[in-house]
Amino acid sequence: MKHLLCILSLALVFSCDSKVKENEKSVSNKKVYDMYEPSEMANLMNAFYAENEKIKAEILAGDTLGEFPLDFMKIHTAELSDFKKRNDKFKAYSQLYINAEQEVFNSESKIPIEDRFNNAIGVCISCHQTECTGPIPRIKKLLIK
Repeated sequence: MKHLLCILSLALVFSCDSKVKENEKSVSNKKVYDMYEPSEMANLMNAFYAENEKIKAEILAGDTLGEFPLDFMKIHTAELSDFKKRNDKFKAYSQLYINAEQEVFNSESKIPIEDRFNNAIGVCISCHQTECTGPIPRIKKLLIK
């Protein structure tokens, strides 16, 4: 009987010890999730949005706009997400967007600035209708009504 009790005690000790080791493994083998890293283009688009919010506020306040932001030109070189390609359609819309934004800053234009600004935002919406539709509702908030 003593031998049986001794064997059961040892079995219990080793059983508990292996469970502790299993728990240690599960703690050290934590799942690692890939966190979303926005592409250079995604960051640039967010910067465009912020800049256009500022431009809209200046227009609505009747302020004179400064110089055309040269950061807009990065649209031609910013890295896209891994699954996206810079195709002819993207290149064409990029150039249309730059032209429309430059026109917003054209102080000699006879077209009302609100219309020029809305045209630039319209180019954004048109481009996003062909490829990445998610931001369209957000972009539409930039339009001057």
